[in-house]
Amino acid sequence: MRWWKILGLAGFAGVAATGVVIVRAERRRRAYTPDEIRTRLRDRLAEASPAKESNNSG
Repeated sequence: MRWWKILGLAGFAGVAATGVVIVRAERRRRAYTPDEIRTRLRDRLAEASPAKESNNSG
């Protein structure tokens, strides 16, 4: 095989692997209900707010 065939196969394998990663992440993201997302966002905001206030107080 020529080097360009090997390069093409490696590129194809990389694209396929990237697709698998994207699909897995999408499934994981869609598994949350809207209430779970809202709760998680509120928790993240609560964690970030005290840190933000302590940085601005000095």
